Amino acid sequence: MSEPQPSTTPPPGRAAHRVVILGGGPGGYEAALAARLRGADVTLVERQGLGGAAVLTDVVPSKTLIATAEWMTIAERASDLGIRASDDASSRPRYHVDLARVNERVVGLARAQSADIRDRLDREGVRVVEGTGRLDGPYRVVADGHAFDADSLLVSVGATPRVLPTAEPDGERIFLWTQLYRLTELPERLIVVGSGVTGAEFAGAYNALGSDVVLVSSRDRVLPGEDADAARVLEGVFRDRGMTVLSRSRAASARVAGDGVEVTLSDGRVVEGSHVLIAVGSVPSTRGIGLEEAGVRLTGSGHVEVDRVSRTSVRGVYAAGDCTGVLPLASVAAMQGRIAMSHALGDAVQPFDRGSVAANIFTAPEIATVGLSEQALTEQGARYVVSHLPLDRNPRAKMLGIRDGFVKLFAREATGIVVGGVVVAPRAGELIFPVSIAVAQRLTADEVSQALSVYPSLTGTLSETARLVGGQRLGGAWG
Repeated sequence: MSEPQPSTTPPPGRAAHRVVILGGGPGGYEAALAARLRGADVTLVERQGLGGAAVLTDVVPSKTLIATAEWMTIAERASDLGIRASDDASSRPRYHVDLARVNERVVGLARAQSADIRDRLDREGVRVVEGTGRLDGPYRVVADGHAFDADSLLVSVGATPRVLPTAEPDGERIFLWTQLYRLTELPERLIVVGSGVTGAEFAGAYNALGSDVVLVSSRDRVLPGEDADAARVLEGVFRDRGMTVLSRSRAASARVAGDGVEVTLSDGRVVEGSHVLIAVGSVPSTRGIGLEEAGVRLTGSGHVEVDRVSRTSVRGVYAAGDCTGVLPLASVAAMQGRIAMSHALGDAVQPFDRGSVAANIFTAPEIATVGLSEQALTEQGARYVVSHLPLDRNPRAKMLGIRDGFVKLFAREATGIVVGGVVVAPRAGELIFPVSIAVAQRLTADEVSQALSVYPSLTGTLSETARLVGGQRLGGAWG
């Protein structure tokens, strides 16, 4: 690389606060917009494309694929609603999946979203540098043959899929989730290694699209880090739809064998399939970009250590997103980036609160959570009330043919304040919002139950579950 050139000259007059951001994912581009809003001179360096992995290879494309799969799961309920396929050969054919067209749409939407982000940053006056950047000391980023000095620096470089040395991806038979969009034909038999969020989402999606799916889980159930009741419902749905779930089965290796693949388990069993997806977590993209040389402290896993206002161990250097290991959510990355810029530029700051984070798993049904989990409350020794209602008694759910799902709320036993909740339902990510408001605003279950819900609606079960909390508190029951 040629000798770095001097930094861009600050605007005339009073020098603006110089912010340099390494990484253009949700943490980076949201931070850039927040800094520009406060009058900073902002440079953002991104090597892959604006939006980062979240937009180009992860969240946006995967959820677009899942949206197609969701359409297929809705179609499965047609016979329950009195709709049947015509036996007349002259009628319109039944639907089938054109995976090449699906993935063309997936990639197109991701690129369009990235372009929209670029347009917004350009309009707001953010200097965008395309290239690979690295720190040259704590307050300078070198990229594309230029050096950019910073008064404040934000690192938001994300993470990449973990690669198993015994299952090297080739992008043809052995895939990481970022490579699946190359497929033009539906896998005949897809083996998914890993039953966390990513593995469960893709296993459910390809099962709905028509593939025979085998889900290999090293734990005793799918989604081992999630609410146990929710995980049991989802695993039951998976099995009912014909998916093979291999619990307590650790994959030792995967290899191409003829026109298919073989996955060898640690107990010696061999699972055969046409393709295999490796979904065993991510590693932060923090190595080799000058962080440690600049004095930025990393954890043993390679994540950047940050506090609740996104500060690192070096004054003036902040970090956001998956590279911090706080929570692997685009919404969390964006919030961390905005908080970092508020702190760096002297605004009042509300520190990041993990206890109010809402998350969603895009399976069918979806699993949405917010606030404290039942496991966390138990580990804290907290006195709490839990109220649980299945969706199959909800009139709107019956009309829609929804059989699987529930609403669960957690509240403090002494005060009735709602501290967490779980919703398992189609579009649970939309239904969790009222619970998010309750948690964020420290509303009591009684206050939630006093808000009128539409009849009939799925939100009616939220209101009813909140009413049950009051009854349990009066009865003296707690977890």
